[in-house]
Amino acid sequence: MKMITLLTVSILAFVTLSASAQSRNKKQPAQKTNHVHEAKFTHRIVIQISSGDTLEHKGLMTNLRNLKEGWGDSVELEVVVHGPGIELVTNAKTTQNETIQKMIANGVRFVVCRNTMKMRNVTEDQIIPNVGFVPMGVGEIVLKQEQGWSYLKAGF
Repeated sequence: MKMITLLTVSILAFVTLSASAQSRNKKQPAQKTNHVHEAKFTHRIVIQISSGDTLEHKGLMTNLRNLKEGWGDSVELEVVVHGPGIELVTNAKTTQNETIQKMIANGVRFVVCRNTMKMRNVTEDQIIPNVGFVPMGVGEIVLKQEQGWSYLKAGF
């Protein structure tokens, strides 16, 4: 008799806990997100370039072109340039200005780290047109990742 009572109490406790958990799950509102472009973009990718190697710059342009051709308007791309990578967007050094301008016209955003600019004594007028600026390159990457963006590091 004790065994049947114990079994009955156990079953009732399990049913009560299950019902309680289901009730809590139904009462919780759908989670809202702060992703500004979530409805428009399926893929959001932040790409870090910190190399001054022109072959790596060319490879980055190929990757950007492939992503845009493959996913079109469903991909949002931001390239964060810092360290020696600043040569990619510096008037006197870049080998990719024309391609970058085409990418920007196609919706790709390029931003350069102000800390790198300060450290290398580069001014805004030395940066190619249509490039944005962020206080910290690595900080920008962290912010994007915290917002759910995928991260890629350009280079070999």
